[in-house]
Amino acid sequence: MLKTLFISIVSFAALSSCAQKDNSSKIKKEPTAMTTTAAKLDTATFGTGCFWCTEAIFQELKGVEKVTSGYSGGTVPNPTYEQVCSKTTGHAECLNILYNPSVISFDELLEVFWQVHDPTTLNRQGADVGTQYRSVIFYHNQQQKEKAEKYKAALDKSGAWSNPIVTSLEAFKVFYPAEDYHQNYYRNNTGQGYCQFVIRPKLEKFEKVFKDKLKKQ
Repeated sequence: MLKTLFISIVSFAALSSCAQKDNSSKIKKEPTAMTTTAAKLDTATFGTGCFWCTEAIFQELKGVEKVTSGYSGGTVPNPTYEQVCSKTTGHAECLNILYNPSVISFDELLEVFWQVHDPTTLNRQGADVGTQYRSVIFYHNQQQKEKAEKYKAALDKSGAWSNPIVTSLEAFKVFYPAEDYHQNYYRNNTGQGYCQFVIRPKLEKFEKVFKDKLKKQ
């Protein structure tokens, strides 16, 4: 399971952070308990820092049906982006991933999760600092919790990083979709400089490592 993970772990640990986000079109959506509508689908919820870059990555995986950027792990109902950025709500920027476990497993999603961010920096990713950027797995059941614990322990033991992994494991409670302008950010803004010079290079690195798992071959 760990074979692919170590191919380019150093390059991904050094990925740059996301720039400050646009504050326009702040249309909020209702929270969701994230129960799947089809029996064959399951849900994973990950916090990897800025959700723009990692949303674009998880969207490319075969078996991933939908990726929604949003907020989880806090205490304020239906928070706005500004509230989350105030570092007072307890929420983390995260992705809610609806996937088909017969095509891609939770283990494989965990493998991608560890690759696309630095799990050794507490409450930060690069220049993005704050509890909203924490590395976190919101587990939906005991099986997900046990898999995440096992994977985290194996990585720490392997010495893949020079510093200890600080990823937290938190029981999933509720997920609030982010404002509309955060959704499908890369797909909707491919011509933007940030997408071209920050997100695209990350995608290219990811595509080289996980080429056999991509929707487009």
